[in-house]
Amino acid sequence: MWGFLKGDKKDKGNEQDASEARAQPESDATQTEAGKSGWLARLKSGLSATRDKLGTQLGSLLGTHTRIDEALYEELETLLLSADVGVASTQMLLSETRQRVARERISDPAQLKEVLKQALLELLEPVARPLVTTSQRPFIMLVAGVNGSGKTTSIGKLAKYFQNDGKSIMLAAGDTFRAAAVEQLRTWGARNDVQVIGQQGGDPAAVMFDAVQSAQARGVDILIADTAGRLPTQLHLMEELKKVKRVISRVSADAPHEIMLVLDANTGQNALTQVKAFDDALGLTGLTLTKLDGTARGGTIAAIVRQKPIPIRFIGVGEGIDDLRPFDAREFVDALFD
Repeated sequence: MWGFLKGDKKDKGNEQDASEARAQPESDATQTEAGKSGWLARLKSGLSATRDKLGTQLGSLLGTHTRIDEALYEELETLLLSADVGVASTQMLLSETRQRVARERISDPAQLKEVLKQALLELLEPVARPLVTTSQRPFIMLVAGVNGSGKTTSIGKLAKYFQNDGKSIMLAAGDTFRAAAVEQLRTWGARNDVQVIGQQGGDPAAVMFDAVQSAQARGVDILIADTAGRLPTQLHLMEELKKVKRVISRVSADAPHEIMLVLDANTGQNALTQVKAFDDALGLTGLTLTKLDGTARGGTIAAIVRQKPIPIRFIGVGEGIDDLRPFDAREFVDALFD
């Protein structure tokens, strides 16, 4: 039977207290690290694999050339492709670079790093659009993604982020087929003192219907709805996701107000397939990039934006509850090249 799944301290007792106690050192450590090295330093650490190519290797490459010629452009193309920038976005960045070199009569190869950096920044700045949740109440977010993308964890972090902004939050556990997913969201709800509506083994659309009605009745600012992780090739599950969207729209005519896809930054070019499939099914309005924790293929972001300029709302650099931040294009580009 569906209903509120808010963490109950009477039932959890010492187990919850112990869990919170174990989580506290991690939270303190995260805050200490953030205060010591800053967000940009942590982002650079997360993008270290890509920065090795666009920073270190790019610098070495430019240092071996005395002039800007076709041979250098070919090597630049290979380097960008190896950084998962993608074919279309690599061609676009090189085209912009060639035009600026000709326009400004640049002859020093060392200057190409700054030219490429500026071209990437101009590509990403238009999609660095913060999520505005004040247009509706409740503001309803539908969050989708494949298994393992960090979707449910990101929802918990989003709840904390919006709470810090003074918003009241409700969560909907729409991944009803996986008991662990409902329990995971319930844990996040207890941790953030947020109500969770869900049921195990039931109809996800029914859960969403009840959650939207409950959020409306209680005057909640933001409802964040989880969905079952699925692959784009699982057509029957994608159809179910479309049904969830339709049901939400029946309860609230202009909802969902945000349809967000969570992407694992380690998936590289496979992220393009995910974006296209979920966008075709749902009409995406935002992206969140997670797991920027050292092995991430950060160049993929250029390929995604070149394929379709969907707003990038948030990026995540770690496991801590505060490790999800709004996307800043300049910070991101600095972290890739410097």
